[in-house]
Amino acid sequence: MVQTSPSGVRAGASTPEHDPPQQTPARISIRSVSKVFATKTQRTEALRDINLEVSAGETVSLIGRSGCGKSTLLRIMAGLLPPTEGNVLVSGQPLWNGTAVESGVLAQLGVVFQEPHLFPWFDIRDNIALPLKLRGVGKAERRRRATELAELVGLGDFLTSYPRELSGGMRQRVAIARALSRDPELLLMDEPFGALDALTREKMNLELQRITLATRATVVFVTHDIAEAVFIGDRVVQLTPRPGRIQSTVEVGLERPRPLDVQATEAFGTTVRALRHALEDEEQS
Repeated sequence: MVQTSPSGVRAGASTPEHDPPQQTPARISIRSVSKVFATKTQRTEALRDINLEVSAGETVSLIGRSGCGKSTLLRIMAGLLPPTEGNVLVSGQPLWNGTAVESGVLAQLGVVFQEPHLFPWFDIRDNIALPLKLRGVGKAERRRRATELAELVGLGDFLTSYPRELSGGMRQRVAIARALSRDPELLLMDEPFGALDALTREKMNLELQRITLATRATVVFVTHDIAEAVFIGDRVVQLTPRPGRIQSTVEVGLERPRPLDVQATEAFGTTVRALRHALEDEEQS
């Protein structure tokens, strides 16, 4: 059943044909994706028949209880884990060919995890430039691009610093800059701020918004934090407990850029409460 809040937020069971109408071509399409982990003694169905389209320039947040398959879905989208059934299309091109990933499509993606996974023996500029080095980009060009991206994420004064000299939030900025180094069409983020303290996390939410507006990146953002999902996302997609399926989609409907003060508004609070109640109803059902 579809529900509409006083703020105009739409929430309810979501199916491919009931997703919000797309005004721009889909940057990424998840088509009937299922995932089963099987051993000789056990079979675990992690995802079942996931269908989702994300438009160019859109940010979609994925939420759900622990074990619902959010990270599994993101890893399938990132080319790190093959689906058991279905496929992922990036700008209309299939990412998976059976259990093999199409490298040309993979090159369109940038991925950020909860841990930044920086190389401690590289300075910040070389950490950012590493994907370019691996692609054979010349030293002068990759240093120029790394400097440009460091400026974008607010680390222009730390190019020659090393990861150990930076705070957790600053190291995560380096990871975001590194993911952007190849000008990806799609940025996939798996709880990138989950290990940060509350104040640093708020700052990083603002930084991510600024960066995505500047780069016009398409973003899929996994989080356990409902308020963060609403602040970050144009839409919030809720997955059911295992096997993960799309339970509901909420259109946030708040203008960008969003200041932190938007979290005190009635529209923001209504959206967060609706999502929280939906998760609580799952637990009781």
